[in-house]
Amino acid sequence: MTKMNMLQAINNALITAMTEDEKVMVFGEDVGHFGGVFRATSNLQHQFGKGRCFNTPLTEQGIIGFANGLASQGSVPVAEIQFGDYIFPAFDQIVNETAKFRYRSGGQFTCGTLTIRTPYGGGIAGGLYHSQSPEAFFAHIPGMKIVIPRNPYQAKGLLLASIRDDNPVLFMEPKRLYRASVGDVPEEDYELPLGKAEVVKKGEHISLLAWGAQVEVIEKAAEMAENDGISCEIIDLRSILPWDAQTVSESVKKTGRLLINHEAPQTGGFASEISATVQERCFLYLESPITRVCGLDTPYPLAHEKEYMPDHLKTYEAIKRCVNF
Repeated sequence: MTKMNMLQAINNALITAMTEDEKVMVFGEDVGHFGGVFRATSNLQHQFGKGRCFNTPLTEQGIIGFANGLASQGSVPVAEIQFGDYIFPAFDQIVNETAKFRYRSGGQFTCGTLTIRTPYGGGIAGGLYHSQSPEAFFAHIPGMKIVIPRNPYQAKGLLLASIRDDNPVLFMEPKRLYRASVGDVPEEDYELPLGKAEVVKKGEHISLLAWGAQVEVIEKAAEMAENDGISCEIIDLRSILPWDAQTVSESVKKTGRLLINHEAPQTGGFASEISATVQERCFLYLESPITRVCGLDTPYPLAHEKEYMPDHLKTYEAIKRCVNF
């Protein structure tokens, strides 16, 4: 084990994948000699050469179009979109080509080897265009996977599994944890399962569900609730698509309550899909309405970032309302 922050774990995963498979290549804006705006790709060009780690023009649609072509011809591309906010010019390529190429060609071609890395989320005073959480936009698209890690150990194992998975994966990295989250990470190669949630802590009275940086938020809220005698079960969803409805439903059937926390705006957020599914599966077990603690339905505000964020205090108050319903 080695102490790593999330950036170092991601960098280590890329080195591991590129060493193990010469078909793996990394590209995007400023990822080469500069090492990426967050330095996630530091030293990759020096170690593996300009043919396997290189800069692209500033065109997200072009980056993913190029990546689709590489993947369909047998390469293993890891394409970086510098910020999740700037993934939208590539939306057509991801939705209509990446996710559908296997189906439209009747299995003759596939973009299954493609992994798209992008940092998402707020908490860094990034304002409107460097703070968004767009995971729900892509959760509506069959034919791809969406993965979000909560700490360095998860980041390395999930990224290696994503690169090697036979489906295109959107790997979303919570940027406010890049240097803030530090933990023990194995130096050797390992993978963690995609599409499988993790029960981080067992509890009896309410199930708390989040992903990415918000897992730490619900953990803080759970500590506060424990002082009031409320036992919280904590679940990290890890994969948005496909999401582990079975693990979540089993937890809710035990506790009778569910609180979902995500940083994206509430309306149309992925918590809505989870709520609907859990209500269908667990209706007779519920002791209170399913609760959502989410970002506000506004463009991400720079001056009022703290008010926007679904923090541990909002979550704690929601836990008490849910349990005392």
